[in-house]
Amino acid sequence: MPAGLIALALGGFGIGLTEFVIMGLLPEVAADFAVSEPVAGYLISGYALSVAVGAIALTAVLTRFDRKAALMSLMVLFIAGNLMSALATSYGVMMLGRVVAALCHGAFFGIGSVVAANLVAPDRKANAIAMMFGGLTIANVLGVPLGTLLGQQLGWRSTFWAITVIGVVALVGLWRLVPVTPASAEVGLRAEAGVFRRPQVWASAVITILGYGGMFGGFTYIAFTLTEVSGFASGAVPWLLILFGAGLFVGNILGGRAADRALTPSLVVILAVLIAVLVVFSLTAQNKVMTVVSLALMGAAGFATVPGLQLRIMRHAEDAPTLASGSNIAAFNIGNALGAWLGGLAIGAGLGFTSPLWVGALVTAAGLVVLLAASARRRSADLVRT
Repeated sequence: MPAGLIALALGGFGIGLTEFVIMGLLPEVAADFAVSEPVAGYLISGYALSVAVGAIALTAVLTRFDRKAALMSLMVLFIAGNLMSALATSYGVMMLGRVVAALCHGAFFGIGSVVAANLVAPDRKANAIAMMFGGLTIANVLGVPLGTLLGQQLGWRSTFWAITVIGVVALVGLWRLVPVTPASAEVGLRAEAGVFRRPQVWASAVITILGYGGMFGGFTYIAFTLTEVSGFASGAVPWLLILFGAGLFVGNILGGRAADRALTPSLVVILAVLIAVLVVFSLTAQNKVMTVVSLALMGAAGFATVPGLQLRIMRHAEDAPTLASGSNIAAFNIGNALGAWLGGLAIGAGLGFTSPLWVGALVTAAGLVVLLAASARRRSADLVRT
């Protein structure tokens, strides 16, 4: 395994920790800044919106630079944002720190995906991308519970100090382990933007929004499903979410290997499995054993799509992949927002706490339909050319 992948994964771990650990520390943050918990929750939604903006805007700005230099610049931004959060004297400064840290998120994973794919042989590109995203999944499994515990024991600021240190270590790793991209390999912004004239690039982004967004729609309200439908105590929810995180980790690895072997067939199968899991989960959520099984499988199938979805858009923008890759990270976050919104509408309509799972299945099914249609169109175009 190229050493550069370790540095990329460590950066992904820190970014994943920054995104998710705040959820477990909201009560402490709200009390410290004397704001309500809903207002404190804006620290989460503000981060998500900034990820989508940074994924496109910063990637576009950085396309003219060497990718190693770009990644190091983004990690400096990440360190600055978390340092601001650790030192924040007001809610406004805390929000600014969250926004600054979030701006690097999408661009780091977008540019990092291209770098990771270029570090390995062509038949291992998806697996390399999965290795980088593995840092994010480990953040969910281990980092978030430990970060929450640290913040509860030593104060929430200690968690952001720890994340800042992780960022510094990742920056050193990027400097020492990631190779410099030859200047001749870089392309300009015009060429990067030009790939968006290709229908398959847009199709890939739509598949990402729908295919991944369906899983996130079901996951957003999972705590209510677990407590109100399955009958688990609220104290069991964090442990069940660790199980979900373990599913993410396993699915990420298996999805990367499958995408390297057969990209489109693997995505078709994984999306179909995800739809089935969401439907079964919704039908059996009153059974605790089935809920535990479904939760792990939902995490595994949901994140198994990520390496393949990222590789698909990069293949259709192979001559200028950086901006397309960053845009697909924005698509993941748009999918998150769409799934959460639709799931909330279903609950608001009185359809119950399993309704987001049904909505998620329908949204994912729409993504599968788009994938099948786009693949058929590509095959037809290939036949015409031959």
